[in-house]
Amino acid sequence: MRRVRITAGPVTACATLTESRTAAAIWNALPLSARAHRWGEEIYFAIPVALAPEQPQAVVAAGDLGYWPPGRAFCIFWGPTPASRGDEIRPASPVNVFGCIEGDATLFATVPDGTPVRVVRLEENGPPAPCPP
Repeated sequence: MRRVRITAGPVTACATLTESRTAAAIWNALPLSARAHRWGEEIYFAIPVALAPEQPQAVVAAGDLGYWPPGRAFCIFWGPTPASRGDEIRPASPVNVFGCIEGDATLFATVPDGTPVRVVRLEENGPPAPCPP
């Protein structure tokens, strides 16, 4: 199982990645550092990975990690965006869901636009690495 630690300013969370091509490409690009952009209840940041759509989803769940092909961006979702209808979580356009935050993704609601973000690998197939609850 591939796990990552995401740090955005004072917020730290761990996430589990899927067994998809998208997850493998992002895993191989780690570590990543960027500045967060807010879009409703989502943060996203450009990454140096260019991927085609892979079973893209127009609506996602709270805590999902998505790769947005048009912007080559890593996205973290926790609630409605400006594109949402009602309480759904809708990206700007379909994303490749490649993982999920472990625990409460609403922690990212405190991350302002422009906050430095870092994504690093936790040991693959090893003992669970410490991560906040």
